[in-house]
Amino acid sequence: MPRTTLVNANALPDERWDDPARGTIRFRTLISAPATETAGLVCGLAIMSEGDSFALHSHPEAEVYFGLEGEGEVLVDGVPQRLAPGVALFIPGGAVHGVPRASAPLRWFYTFAADRFDDIRYRFVHEAKDRT
Repeated sequence: MPRTTLVNANALPDERWDDPARGTIRFRTLISAPATETAGLVCGLAIMSEGDSFALHSHPEAEVYFGLEGEGEVLVDGVPQRLAPGVALFIPGGAVHGVPRASAPLRWFYTFAADRFDDIRYRFVHEAKDRT
């Protein structure tokens, strides 16, 4: 049975995608089995510097972004959505979304209803086009 888990985001290293075409965004996975003794929830911090990108992608799971620092636009199914401190953005499962270019530093909390980050099946738009 999962137990109470405490994670200090400041003690975690930044992670990045292996393929820079997926974006230059950095992230810190806070809650995700098996690194944490948790189930049913994955969450973390997304960190972008000015000029960073997060390529357009989708995944079957719905996701929530909650703005922590900075202000920027998240493109969701072609519609720009403003993300800023205190703003929650619900992204439906299957929606194509990303941040093509951060115009200023931006940080947000993200979460999925899943057991492990590795369970999230990202489908990047540019990779799908490469296969056709």
